[in-house]
Amino acid sequence: MRFYLTTHKRHWVRLTDKPLFLKSEHFVKAVKLNPARGPYAVDSGGFSELQRHGCWTRSARQYVDDLRRIWECVGPFDWAAPQDWMCEPIMIHGGTVGGQHFVGTHLSIAEHQHRTVANYLELRELAPDLPIVPVLQGWELPDYERCLTLYERAGVDLTREPTVGLGSVCRRQATREAVAIVTTLAGYGARLHGFGFKTIGLERVGHLMASADSAAWSYHARRRPPMHGHTHKNCANCLPYALRWRTRVLDRIPQWQQPALDTAA
Repeated sequence: MRFYLTTHKRHWVRLTDKPLFLKSEHFVKAVKLNPARGPYAVDSGGFSELQRHGCWTRSARQYVDDLRRIWECVGPFDWAAPQDWMCEPIMIHGGTVGGQHFVGTHLSIAEHQHRTVANYLELRELAPDLPIVPVLQGWELPDYERCLTLYERAGVDLTREPTVGLGSVCRRQATREAVAIVTTLAGYGARLHGFGFKTIGLERVGHLMASADSAAWSYHARRRPPMHGHTHKNCANCLPYALRWRTRVLDRIPQWQQPALDTAA
């Protein structure tokens, strides 16, 4: 299981060989890109797009062009997420949660799933050479199973994909419902990536996933004094803190399902 640190600090790719997870937009805004020292994966930024606009503002062609520039300048990435459509109720209906406003797509879960699968197929046609992964979207377990069927009907065998993203679970990744979703989908043979999985979720289902990412280290750091010897107000943007947090998270996973802690972890 590969555990990625999620960060908006794109220059970290040249500072560490630990796996990183970054939004494509953070690379796109850069005039100069740094070659990566270690593995990294690319997030499409779908959560922010749908939260702010209720739709995608970048075409599939624009996204592919962005990914090609990243690939050529930063180096080959492990994989990139598609322009998928999250299925959380707040994303669909809109509203405000935790101070964050969501405009809402006002579409159905089924429509979000159809658009997710259609986008993956379009991206695969536009860029068959890039490792863009399929993502399963839904809210309840039967939704995810229907999404899996949509891929099957489109000729995509998810059991043959090296990575299959699992969407709309991060805010409830430690719940019994989420555990059932991960367990069932892994049982179908999908090599799942858990978007935004935190410590408790990894302890419960980390052994069932091929990979996961988390930005929880920054949330923790904002609520604590800086590390000894650090002069900034807190370590919310601090690589040493993030790496130490990553080690602590992996150490908390039971040894029988412990991911390796080497540079390929």
